[in-house]
Amino acid sequence: MSATIEPFTLHVPDEDLADLHRRLDAVRWPAGSTVDDTSQGPTRDKLQALVEHWRDKYDWRACEAQLNALGQYRTTIDGLDIDFLHIRSPEPGALPLIMTHGWPGSVLEFRKVIGPLTDPAAHGGDPRDAFHLVIPTLPGFGFSAKPAETGWTPGRIADAWITLMDRLGYDRWGAQGGDLGCAVTDEIARRAPAGLTGMHLNFAMFGPTPDEIADATPDEQAMLASAKYFWDNLSGYAKQQSTRPQTIGYSLADSPVGQAAWIYAMLQDTCGTPGNAEATFTLDEMLDDIMLYWLPNSGASTARMYWEMTRSNWSAPATVDAPATVPTGFTMSPKEHVRKSRRWLERRYSTIVHFDELPAGGHFTALEQPEGFTAAVRATFTHLR
Repeated sequence: MSATIEPFTLHVPDEDLADLHRRLDAVRWPAGSTVDDTSQGPTRDKLQALVEHWRDKYDWRACEAQLNALGQYRTTIDGLDIDFLHIRSPEPGALPLIMTHGWPGSVLEFRKVIGPLTDPAAHGGDPRDAFHLVIPTLPGFGFSAKPAETGWTPGRIADAWITLMDRLGYDRWGAQGGDLGCAVTDEIARRAPAGLTGMHLNFAMFGPTPDEIADATPDEQAMLASAKYFWDNLSGYAKQQSTRPQTIGYSLADSPVGQAAWIYAMLQDTCGTPGNAEATFTLDEMLDDIMLYWLPNSGASTARMYWEMTRSNWSAPATVDAPATVPTGFTMSPKEHVRKSRRWLERRYSTIVHFDELPAGGHFTALEQPEGFTAAVRATFTHLR
């Protein structure tokens, strides 16, 4: 198998953009809701405003140019073409860091932290805190290849990421992840590759034990209530993608508005201003992310990762009985529905080197709170370089 790494320039054909606009012009809207809030999903007026902007004002080429300017590369690992951003710091002592996005995110989740992390001196920081960044696109996401076989679980992706860092010549590096990226990063830690110095997570995949639930403090009880609300009311996407990803995939492949609503719902429900995505993200930020699902027709292949995790009975590798020993930093956001307390974390991660709770923000920490995210990553690795 070739270990070649090749740079590439993304250029979506004009006819693909023309097809998108034809579909946006021909959208058939559902009847209005029987409620005025978001309890049944995104409201029609919000989606119509997003689509109007998409059709009349949005510029994909600007996003495409930004991705190309960052530096896009492709390599084949375990039979699959993997795309990744590779941004080297101007600082010779920078620590390599692989950062993994989740669903419904993309490499663009990190767009606001790339500069401060790679070139802290240019952003008012200490040059000793610099990182070389490797930001891969998960298999089946974006323009990475879509798996043609089953088995691409977080563990298999972790193996691929370890291979990628080795292929890039990095013999000492860190890892960062949230959402599905947390699952992959946890799996990297479980494998404990020789070069891994530590990791930073802005999510945690485990569930509290019955004893922890029974013994919960008032703050932990609030966390449990928030998580219950999420799983009871906002997690329909997870059930669908875990059991019938192909079914929803037909709608996501055929309708750009359907794909947009599927993603917008999660941005709306889990951001730092729940129910009001526009107060957290710009329309262009949301559409840039949506386009990385629509253009490569990756609705079904991204949903399928949930099916893979369910089918494999995947669970967080860090447990009370077998805690992770890799030095770990954690960042929790106040509007994250599935939060964890430091007490619960310390039972599963034996070497917590940093823990902080941000004053604002939700699930998409790097995009929503780039300054807090950057500070937490720097603090995590200060003594691990």
